[in-house]
This record gives sequence, structure tokens and C-alpha cells, in this order.
Amino acid sequence: MRNASMHPLKIAAALLCATTVCAAWAQDAKPAAAPAAATPAAAKGFTPPGQQSNNKPIDSIAVVVNEDVITRQELAARIGTVTRRMKAQNVAMPEPADLRRQMLERMIVERAQLQLAKEMGVRVDDTMLDRAIGRIAEQQKLTVQAMRDQMEKDGTAFAAFREEIREEIIMQRLREHEVDAKIQISDAEVDNYLEAEKAAAAEQFEMNLAQIMVRIPENASPEVIAARKARADEVMRQLRTGADFAKMAGTYSDASDALKGGEIGWRSADRLPPMFAEALVKLKPGQVTPVMKSVGGFHIIKMVDKRSLAEAAAASAVQQTHARQILIKVTPTMSAYDAKRKLTELKERLDNKAAKFEELARLFSTDSSAAKGGDLGWLYPGDIVPEFEAAMNALKPGEVSAPVETSFGYHLIEVLERKSDDASKERQRNAARNAIRDRKIEEAAEDWQRQVRDRAYVEFRSDEAK
Repeated sequence: MRNASMHPLKIAAALLCATTVCAAWAQDAKPAAAPAAATPAAAKGFTPPGQQSNNKPIDSIAVVVNEDVITRQELAARIGTVTRRMKAQNVAMPEPADLRRQMLERMIVERAQLQLAKEMGVRVDDTMLDRAIGRIAEQQKLTVQAMRDQMEKDGTAFAAFREEIREEIIMQRLREHEVDAKIQISDAEVDNYLEAEKAAAAEQFEMNLAQIMVRIPENASPEVIAARKARADEVMRQLRTGADFAKMAGTYSDASDALKGGEIGWRSADRLPPMFAEALVKLKPGQVTPVMKSVGGFHIIKMVDKRSLAEAAAASAVQQTHARQILIKVTPTMSAYDAKRKLTELKERLDNKAAKFEELARLFSTDSSAAKGGDLGWLYPGDIVPEFEAAMNALKPGEVSAPVETSFGYHLIEVLERKSDDASKERQRNAARNAIRDRKIEEAAEDWQRQVRDRAYVEFRSDEAK
């Protein structure tokens, strides 16, 4: 990007340095005392327009944006980069005139934002830029050098890529200051969002299903297919006369779930083939579909149960556990045997009410929770290692485990209390707040960008599209 503080006329003069104007300036600058000598020198250095000795195209201004300019070469370079990317991603290309107009408008908006960022002192130094580029390379599972080699092989200059990333970070930081930080979300908005989500979920259902499938062998003859159909029809006949579905599945079904009574589990309609979903939506719990044929076989599906997605969400509410621990780590001076034996002794003291858990944790626990009496706070599923979580989940509030071994050492675990509704609601509200925030930021950012563009002085040169 050019220096935004440089006046357009000065930039224009710099861009036209290789033209006859500069040659004339050079000639006028010669000493007036020796005109005869100056004329051949000037003539020797002068090349008429259209007959330049080098092959470099003369750049010119496409658009003036405040005190900065976008040149035709800059525009052409950006169009070339975007064109290569779109072709690499097999994206349909717009007409050249449309692409040029869109890209020019995008560059105007970017240039106006970068000028505003400069006025406000927003900067991205090389250290921050290097970290950002390192993260980009890491996401692509490449080293920075490998990414650079690949880009240059594809015709993209790495230096230009660095500056493009720098400008993107600057604009992101400017937007965070001008837009993101000013977004406010009220509790009423969160409540309304959750109510709308609940109403939508109430209209959508999840079904608990079981099936009996009579498989059709690959490349089966019409006779084999007819025999398979007759088998499915016989199953259907027995079901209608009161046969137990699970028993029939275990007897006749060729599906892998046959020995589980044909149990498929909970499925929403969008996770089922349209033919099955259409038949099931009409059923009540306990009813079965007629025999249906797919590519792989004949199916009879039972609607075991049905619930709204709102009920499903309530049924799967996240459970939190408030727990504390005494951890003794295995070290060169503390063997696994000694750690386990020591915790067994402490467990006996706790069982005999000879000590309090928090006191023993402060005295003997070898982790950072010792200072808090071993208190680990509220834990979500997945917050801790599986062995610890399994032992913790087996305890009732107030119970203390036997010594539990994990990769950290040996633990005594005490469950203090559990909760699910409040934790679930808290997560739901946070998710709702984030969704509302994202929507507001998107709307506000578009409006802010339009304001920045409208406030900018923009002058199109020559035949540029406005």
C-alpha cells in the first residue's frame, strides 16, 4: 500500500517519472550556459512515447481515495490473484468487467479503512505478523518456508502475501474497536432468542426406531427377490397378529442390530431416507410401517417412541459435578505403591471421621488444588481424564472413592454435589448470546463499512467504473 499521507499530485508525479514530462524536467535542469552541448545529451536521453527502450508498462492512477491512490497495476495484480484462487477452487468466474468493478470497489473500501486505521494509530508489527503467518502455515500443516515455496510456485509473491495479511489484521483490529466493542446484548434479547428456539424445536421431532430388515443379495434374480419379499410379508403377518417385534427381529432380521431387538435408537427425520421419513411421520408410538423396499432389502420399521427436539434437549442436559481431590504424584522419591498406601490410610481416617477431607488435602495433596482444600470446582464431562471421571461418576454426593490411578498419580475423590438444569441453562444462554452477537456484528460491520466508504473522497480516473 502506498503512503496514505502522500498527496495524490505528488504520487502522480512519481508515477509519471519515466514519461516525457520527466525528460523535459531533466532537460530544463541542465545549465543554460552550454545549450549546444545540452541539446545532444537531451536528445540522446529522450525516447518518444510508445518507443520506450524498456518493456515496463507505465503505471497510472485508477482511483483517488482521500489522499491515496489505487493504480492500474495494483488493480491488475489483485484481479490476477483472485482469478488464480477462483480457478484453483473451480469457482465460476464472473465477466471480466464485473470482476474489475467488484475488485475496484473492494479495494476502495479497504483503502479507506486502512487510512482510518493509520489515523487512529492501529499498527501490526513484524513480530505479530510473523506469528499470524506461522498460524496460517500450521493450519495448512506446513512450515512457513514450505508454504512460501508453494505460493511462489503458484505465482504469488510472498512479500505481497505478508502485506496482505498485515492489512487484513489491521482492518480486523479496527473493526473490533469501531464495531465489535460497541455491541450490546440485553437479557431480554437472550430470552426472546431462546423462546424462538424453543418454539422451533417444539415443531421438530426425534424418533426412537427399531427395524426388521430382510436383505436382498447383490445381483439377486427375480425369483430370489420374490422369496425375500414373501419372507418380509410373513413377518408382517405375524406382527399384525400380535407377535413381539423384538423377538421377530432376532428371528428374521438380517441387520446388524437384529440381536438388540432391531433397535436403531433416536433419529431425526433428516437423518433418514426420505421414503422412510415420509412413512414414519404418520405413525404413533408402537405402530409399524408397511413393508418398504430399498436397494438393500425389505424393511419394517417400528416407531418405539417420539419426542420433540425441545424434549430431547432437556433429556440430554449436561450434568456438572462439584468435586475435590487429594492427589499424590508418583516421583522418584514416592513410588506408586507408597502413594496408593498413603491414600488408603487417609481414606480410613476419613471413613472413621478422624479428619476432614479439606484438611488432609491441604496437608498431603501435591497439586495446585491443595491450597483450596482439594476443591476442583464444577466439572463438565470431558474436563478431566477418563479414569478420574469414571470413578467420580460412580460416587454419590458425600462419598469418597478408593485410591484411583491416572497418568497424574493416585487420587482420592469426593463428590460434593451435582447439578444439570442450571448448568444447561447457563450454556444455552451463553450460546444464545454468542449467536445474537455474531448476527449483530455482521449487520453493524456492513453498515460501518458503508459509512467509511461514503465518507471517503473517491475520484475515478479515465474510464473506471463507478
